[in-house]
Amino acid sequence: MNKTTRELALPRLDTGRFASLEVLTDEPLFRQTGVRIAFTGRAGGVSEGPYASLNLGDHVDDDLACVLENRRRVSAALGAADAPLIVPRQVHGDAVLTVANPADAPAVQARAGEGADGIVVACAGVASLLCFADCMPVIAVAPSGAFAVVHAGWRGVMAEIAAKSVRELVEADRMRGVETLPSQVNVYLGPHIHAECFETSEDIHRQFTERFGTGCSAGARHIDLAAAQRESLAHAGVAPERVVDAGVCTVCSNEAYFSYRAQGGVCGRHGAFAFRA
Repeated sequence: MNKTTRELALPRLDTGRFASLEVLTDEPLFRQTGVRIAFTGRAGGVSEGPYASLNLGDHVDDDLACVLENRRRVSAALGAADAPLIVPRQVHGDAVLTVANPADAPAVQARAGEGADGIVVACAGVASLLCFADCMPVIAVAPSGAFAVVHAGWRGVMAEIAAKSVRELVEADRMRGVETLPSQVNVYLGPHIHAECFETSEDIHRQFTERFGTGCSAGARHIDLAAAQRESLAHAGVAPERVVDAGVCTVCSNEAYFSYRAQGGVCGRHGAFAFRA
């Protein structure tokens, strides 16, 4: 097995502009690995009404032609215009699918259409997009350039899908003869509902504190999903300094990001996107 000797720069999230899109990205990561990650916002698309304007979700009542044009704009702006795009039907579960080479993309997309909340891409030339409106977007990137894009609502955090995706990422590298440790992986937590806005039932609050410790409690019935996520990732071997949070609450920043809670359940979806040319 070949050892991975390259060490990634510590993760960061800064605003970058690509054509009409403004996204959160890690430029040093792109320069080092060729992996373009992006957390999109609401601006830069063609959708209207509560879906204005860069709605990327095709499961809301937006015009499908607008959704497809928005996805096309994202892929083109981020350098993946001609790449297959894996977009799963998200079901708040813990299924993680892996794309090992571009030829597998159609089959993986078919499986993803049946339901999945994590996509590992262990090859160049395939992009992945997952959609959000308060749930936590997670992107993990290995020094090899393999990456995972993950949907983690409170059920996904509880199911530890992000930690599972890191393990699947490490396994995908191993299958390619690359030795990657969880402690070498960068993890990015995108805009999501924050503790001050995430009020839960007493039962869910209890489940979180029992599983992840009292550090994820933000007072009675409020949970800090990022704190729980960090604890889960640490148990999986991810180094704490390799986890970065965008620090944006989607409910409080509803003008910039879609929010299911802030918009009364009628809204579009922003995205977490990753691609390596």
